Amino acid sequence: MSAATSEPAARLRSLVREVPDFPEPGIAFQDITPLLGDADGLALAVEALAEPWAGQVDVVVGVEARGFILGAPVARRLDLGFVPVRKQGKLPWETSSEAYGLEYGTDVLELHIDAVLPDQRVLVIDAVLATGGTAAAAGRLVDRVGASVVGFGFLLELAFLGGRERLTGHRIESVMIEEG
Repeated sequence: MSAATSEPAARLRSLVREVPDFPEPGIAFQDITPLLGDADGLALAVEALAEPWAGQVDVVVGVEARGFILGAPVARRLDLGFVPVRKQGKLPWETSSEAYGLEYGTDVLELHIDAVLPDQRVLVIDAVLATGGTAAAAGRLVDRVGASVVGFGFLLELAFLGGRERLTGHRIESVMIEEG
């Protein structure tokens, strides 16, 4: 893996633990739990995720589950509302659904149909960009309700998995990028 290029990114990378063979053999899971437990690291991550989007979006969407943890404080930092995109069956109101592929299977995401308003400019936040399936599905849900995805923000991008290619046409800001 390549080293992070900036001092803040290097500090944050030191707080992300790689867990081999989770949740399936062959997957190297990027565990942000140590980063979340470090007050300075969490503050640095939130600031780095929020800064590129100031004044450019109307609402922040966070993807279950780690996108919730990072997206809500990013929304607060930008003085905006936060909208969760959840796995199927977790939202109590009428939803729109979108199936997507993962490195290790398939899943379904849902968004309340009235959570994002038509014509709102949306920032989608998640912890890791891997193959891009989850983020692309969240973007399609936002598009379906008539809003516009301005871009995607990620704490860590695993560039060697090619996730950017599934998000073509959108701005992508990643705090840390691992080349391989």
